[in-house]
Amino acid sequence: MSATISPALPASAINTKLIGMIRAGAVGLGVLLSGFVIREPAPYEIYMTGLIAVWALFGLRISKPVAPLLILLVTFNIGGMISMTQMRDLMDTPLYLAVSLFLGLSAVFFASVTEAQPSLYKLIFQAWTVSAVVTATLGIAGYFHAFPGAEVFTLYDRAAGAFQDPNVFGPFLVAPATYMLYRLMTGSIARMPFYAVPLLLLSGGIFFSFSRGAWGLFAAAAILLIGALFLQSLSGRFRLRIVVMSVVAVGLLLLAIIVILQIPGVSEFFTSRARLEQDYDSARLGRFARYVIGFQLALEHPLGIGPLVFGTIYGEDTHDIWLKALMDYGWLGFVSWVTMVCWTMAKGFTLLFRDRPWQPYFLCAYVVFVGHVFLGSIIDTDHWRHFFMLLGMVWGGIALEYRYQRGLLPAVSAGRANRRAAAVPRPVGTTVAAKIRSASGPAVQRANGSLLSL
Repeated sequence: MSATISPALPASAINTKLIGMIRAGAVGLGVLLSGFVIREPAPYEIYMTGLIAVWALFGLRISKPVAPLLILLVTFNIGGMISMTQMRDLMDTPLYLAVSLFLGLSAVFFASVTEAQPSLYKLIFQAWTVSAVVTATLGIAGYFHAFPGAEVFTLYDRAAGAFQDPNVFGPFLVAPATYMLYRLMTGSIARMPFYAVPLLLLSGGIFFSFSRGAWGLFAAAAILLIGALFLQSLSGRFRLRIVVMSVVAVGLLLLAIIVILQIPGVSEFFTSRARLEQDYDSARLGRFARYVIGFQLALEHPLGIGPLVFGTIYGEDTHDIWLKALMDYGWLGFVSWVTMVCWTMAKGFTLLFRDRPWQPYFLCAYVVFVGHVFLGSIIDTDHWRHFFMLLGMVWGGIALEYRYQRGLLPAVSAGRANRRAAAVPRPVGTTVAAKIRSASGPAVQRANGSLLSL
């Protein structure tokens, strides 16, 4: 009997590993494609639609903790469909709502796959970083006209990379830039150049996008990340490192900006874009005036006025995700969106300082997501692909915590039990400091290495 069973075990293990590699490669390719959206439908939409469909047929599982995200996003889009009934001319609304629904499902997809395979967190950030570095390099090359035809990677003399809009291109770079900043803050000194070079390129792309939203988003994400790392650790040595590196980083950033501003034309454009209020903000029917008009209109039209209609009436879109939800998705969509955002922020915050193997990636995704929530007050984010990736990763962490608390992650649960049995003192919030002090074998790495390797 043993002669017949034992050969099957290695084959089963090989098949499981192969399936895991195929899954990881498929997800990684989708994330790579997210950085190239010059034309629509973009390769990302086409590929991810097929991937989600295939995955749904062969094992995509929506767990109990992920179900609320699915319900809220579907309800949000139902609000848009109801709002569409208020339109006389449908224009491109059916396609617009189809994209909205797809993006919502993509968030659920990323939540489900990261819950099922936590190691995908690392792969997603790595693929996102590669994609962002490539598109940032294209944007910078386009801004400086580095080669013939490079201007295709710019818009209005602003770096746009492989995107249609600099205001989406810039924010897209923030998550991988935040991840590189995290690795710089917590990694070994010997590996710092491997993180500093991509961070430099990503920061350059963000700067030359001349997007005020992207600048503010990166600054907010960096501050939140550094603050979380400082509070997370009880090690005075690590906290000192955070403070010193932050001061050095700010100094180098200011020096770089001073040097860049010496380039002809950059100083004037930077000064113009750096103003908090632009002419199109405070004009008679500018952005701020449209906010007032829109919210008054929402009181008269609880079902909404229909997707994309606001822009046809007032010449410009809402440029505010909350107003966008009211106008395009009605009160039902608005309540669904606000509930989803508040739920995500509140639940995610409770998980920030817990000792988990996926915590570094969850932390980076969460702080950038929070930045996007506030950025949504000055720009529409309901069709940003990377916003829904972030949303999915945060909910993947929420789902993993649910499983962890119920002992449904065997490797983590066993590791936790072993630490208790050995009576190893582990003060709350020392995870990052422990990694800094010992890269070779802290207890948490031994316990959780089978799930995720940093």
